Amino acid sequence: MEKNIFVTRPLLPPLEEFIPYLENIWESQHLTNAGPYHQQLEKELAEYLGVEHLCLFSNGTLALLTAFQVLGITGEVITTPYSFVATAHSLLWNGLTPVFVDTDPETFNLDADKLEQAITPATTAILPVHCYGIPCNTRKIEELADAYGLKVIYDAAHAFGVKQNGVSVLRQGDLSILSFHATKVFNTIEGGAIICHDAKMKQRIDYLKNFGFVNETTVVAAGINGKMNELQAAYGLLQLQHIDKALDDRGRLYRHYNMLLADIPGISLMSIPEDVTWNYAYYPIMVNEDFALTRDELYELLKDNHIMARRYFYPLISSFFMYKFAESASKENLPVAHQLAEKVICLPLYPGLEESIQNKIAGLIKNAAATSPHSSPLIMAQ
Repeated sequence: MEKNIFVTRPLLPPLEEFIPYLENIWESQHLTNAGPYHQQLEKELAEYLGVEHLCLFSNGTLALLTAFQVLGITGEVITTPYSFVATAHSLLWNGLTPVFVDTDPETFNLDADKLEQAITPATTAILPVHCYGIPCNTRKIEELADAYGLKVIYDAAHAFGVKQNGVSVLRQGDLSILSFHATKVFNTIEGGAIICHDAKMKQRIDYLKNFGFVNETTVVAAGINGKMNELQAAYGLLQLQHIDKALDDRGRLYRHYNMLLADIPGISLMSIPEDVTWNYAYYPIMVNEDFALTRDELYELLKDNHIMARRYFYPLISSFFMYKFAESASKENLPVAHQLAEKVICLPLYPGLEESIQNKIAGLIKNAAATSPHSSPLIMAQ
């Protein structure tokens, strides 16, 4: 029976390398509560990512929830509809009102040129997403934030290791949030982190992720249980030893896809800005009107051939019932985001993916394109 090929798979280090970590945890009997591996991973990740302070969490969603708590955000928060639902759900869980702004057709990120018109007296923060790891227009976003006195929290779930002009994108904004879910470039099985810029803020975050405890008898805030345990941290330390090779493998596979798919009419490829050092987190393509199949028909064709591509992100967050009645969620307000939700499909890209599988995927797409009655030239996303 032919096995299914998914969009991503976790980076699995050799089992024999993980066993010594497990033995140390077993012998120490220190399973959680900022154990030695937890402390070591925070330090090594901060150094690797080029940031000053990093706070580990048991998952990225709890990190997002805590970010709004620690900054005391209220009222309205501007964000993108083109993301995973955790982005907007973190706002609702904090009693905040999401205000959706359309996406940039080139980067698929929140369109910074449309941001100012969404600001109201109730706006207190902006929650942009570095979609697929491509950096937002951080300069324009933060200029507007400074002008209007707004906080900026970046959902950087896809942006592990990403740099722009040689500087980590995680250094932007008031806080940045990482996800270390098993499907991410770097993972701790489940996990996440908040990146902040000073020791005082890190201390406040550390209090909040541990129920608000300062010491055995003192609680200073209504915190949550967001702590990463020692097993996750140990797994992360081992992952970190293999991450550079994993990124190299992703880059090689990305370039192979580009070679295979570059000349297919009706298929557009995302291009990476020259000043960005990317992590090859995803491989999105756009299925345009002049392709023989719709995006959903191509999705079904791939699935019939055991290729489990994903329509990231479909449906839009703004289409779900808890959001769709907001004025900012109307289709008229989000035309580009709706186009992307109907056209984008992400192909498998992960260390260990065989080029023969990429060749098979490209062959299926090329064969479908050959049935197209259209012959217009490929338009590349710039």
